[in-house]
Amino acid sequence: MKQSIVHIALVVRDYDEAISFYTQKLNFELIEDTYQPEQDKRWVVISPPGSGGVTLLLARASRPEQEPFAGNQTGGRVFLFLNTDDFWRDYHEMISRGIKFVREPKKQEYGMVAVFEDLYGNLWDLLELNHDHPIRDRSV
Repeated sequence: MKQSIVHIALVVRDYDEAISFYTQKLNFELIEDTYQPEQDKRWVVISPPGSGGVTLLLARASRPEQEPFAGNQTGGRVFLFLNTDDFWRDYHEMISRGIKFVREPKKQEYGMVAVFEDLYGNLWDLLELNHDHPIRDRSV
């Protein structure tokens, strides 16, 4: 049997501002943006550059009870983990594009890591896993 996670839904307040942030600030690729008239919503899928794995589905909060979860999907814990093949290149590029880091770079036993916020306040790890890390070959 072979299975995989295809999308992770990320609650956003507005499709266009989220697309702009992820494509312009984080250099993600817009994979799909399709209007679904029967539900009056868009199917918006983005992916980090060069990634062939899991994508993010930008899901606009469509009901009032969903709105507070934009930026707080995990109660303030790091939510997503962006692995890179060059930590310092991406860290400096993200700083130059105005990304706010809330924890400075630190060498850990698994590799380099720093924590940043997206436009809504969700916390992300920017990672460069060590060459001998068990998932390194599967994630970059």
